Amino acid sequence: MSRIYSQNWLEMPWGDGDLGSWADRSPLHEAASQGRLLSLKTLIAQGYNVDALTIDQVTPLHEACLGDHVGCARILLEAGANVNATTIDGITPLFNACSRGSASCVQLLLEYGAKIQWETCFPSPTHEAASRGHSDCLELLISWGIEVDLDVPHLGTPLYVACFSQQKQCVHKLLHSGANVQKGKFLETPLHAAARLPNTEIVNILLEFGADINAKNSEFERPVDVAVSSSLVEKILLLHEVTPCSLCQLCRLRIRNYIGKSRLHLVPQLQLPNILKNFLQYQ
Repeated sequence: MSRIYSQNWLEMPWGDGDLGSWADRSPLHEAASQGRLLSLKTLIAQGYNVDALTIDQVTPLHEACLGDHVGCARILLEAGANVNATTIDGITPLFNACSRGSASCVQLLLEYGAKIQWETCFPSPTHEAASRGHSDCLELLISWGIEVDLDVPHLGTPLYVACFSQQKQCVHKLLHSGANVQKGKFLETPLHAAARLPNTEIVNILLEFGADINAKNSEFERPVDVAVSSSLVEKILLLHEVTPCSLCQLCRLRIRNYIGKSRLHLVPQLQLPNILKNFLQYQ
């Protein structure tokens, strides 16, 4: 059964809703959604439209990617399927692949020219991958040049979403790729999002990457103010307030900032001792 989409993605952050009326689904949709490769090939050979639409403008490629059926997705793309087809809610095959966590489908779609960044009112594959903890998909998107600080108004940045969803691997991946540790949702920082939850690992990661413990949200609250009283997270933040940042840490943050996120992947090529290069990369 296919995942359902929303009638208004702006009201449902992750695009949950109805995939469309089952009555108007073509045999091609059925074959793609169930991963029936031979049936799909036969139907295409018989002249079925590879971009057949349901009433909600869902294509067979949407179905294949949602089901992690990379073989079916490849056959459809080879037959000319629109890699950037959008549903009435703006859902793309790439979004579906990121939602499912299908790194193989993500790679295939990118190779066929899938658009990785749309207008901010459209569902974001990057935010979807970050929210669900699909770090492999996120890594692929980053390697293909997504804006790691893409700010969707009602969601914030991918880093904020990853912190809010407690996806530690995605938090790590985004920060290592140069995501702005201070940029969240409006005045709410990623540390605010993490402080509200019991995951001390994410809080520590953010602090290590230079998160400002004194940043205030729209209600003039610092991260420690939104943490659960007497919790371990609150204790960590209070301790950090009275513990000066080491000179090594300050230097690392300054150097990484000077290098810039677009060039961080070039750090291994610097003519520096390995121990220093590893330090700059938090390894």
